[in-house]
Amino acid sequence: MNHLSPVGVIGAGSWGTTLANLIAASGTEVNLWVFEKDLCETIRGTRENPYYLPGFKLHSNLQARNSLEEVVKNSRLLVMVVPSHVYRGVALDMLPCLRDDALIVNATKGIENDTLLTMSGIWREILPPGSNIKVLCLSGPSFAKEVMQKVPTAVTLAGEDIEITRKVQRVLSTDLFRIYTSLDVIGVELAGASKNVIALAAGVCDGLGFGYNTRAALITRGLAEISRLGVKMGAHPLTFSGLAGIGDLLLTCTGDLSRNRTVGFQLGQGKKLEEILGGMRQVAEGVVTAKSIHALAKKMEVDMPISEQVYRVLYENKDPRRVLRELMGRDLKHELEYDPEICRVD
Repeated sequence: MNHLSPVGVIGAGSWGTTLANLIAASGTEVNLWVFEKDLCETIRGTRENPYYLPGFKLHSNLQARNSLEEVVKNSRLLVMVVPSHVYRGVALDMLPCLRDDALIVNATKGIENDTLLTMSGIWREILPPGSNIKVLCLSGPSFAKEVMQKVPTAVTLAGEDIEITRKVQRVLSTDLFRIYTSLDVIGVELAGASKNVIALAAGVCDGLGFGYNTRAALITRGLAEISRLGVKMGAHPLTFSGLAGIGDLLLTCTGDLSRNRTVGFQLGQGKKLEEILGGMRQVAEGVVTAKSIHALAKKMEVDMPISEQVYRVLYENKDPRRVLRELMGRDLKHELEYDPEICRVD
């Protein structure tokens, strides 16, 4: 494990701080890049991140750094946990400092608005041809607060090189943070990004006062449309029945710690998006990702009715109750994506 020490974690929000502390507690030195200079000094002085994880003491192996260059150049293993809308800018700033053999683990769940690229897609676009730098993706059902509370958690690490993926798996896994490997990078990334949009819809339903029946139907049909998009883009269909798919979707659509569900809940109660976001320090990725998913569905010609209606509620001020009527009033159809006559039992 020490041969990848120190590990650099880029981004000191709740999830970045949690991952940094998790790695540090396993005995590895960790440098955590903190964008805000005042927060960096506070973490150094108090061993706590009061902005994003108040009340949790951070391990002594974790060192807060305000210099991105210092963290990047001194680490072979880098974990990226910055919001998707600033991801490209931070990655470009890192580029001149990266080691030739760097391993980058993306833990950001999102799709870039302008290019419709996943976070690993951004790296593929900006890395020089022939680069030996490997990009992996970490995703799955994992609230930061519960990981800090040592709640048993299981997630997925996806990479195109299975041996390197297993090496990183061993570094990041602990007795209470179990990591499974996957070769389906695009599937894991699309699942992690798309589920935030469905979680907004789940929150809206809860805010409108609907019950468990509605939520169960929404999650199930949300998974169906996420899977359609993923398979169209080359993902393995079974990824969406795993931790990064249904696992993360269930957590984000039902958990009170979900920022995306919380935003949706307040929308369902009649609050305006600007008012909701104005009262939040942390990012609800689904709000940004809804634009990307809406555009991506059109580009790929994939039917994603729930995601489309979330987009219209967020950006066209559509009444959530009208959305429900339209979704329930769609043409009746077979549940599965094949012709039922092919599988008919005589």
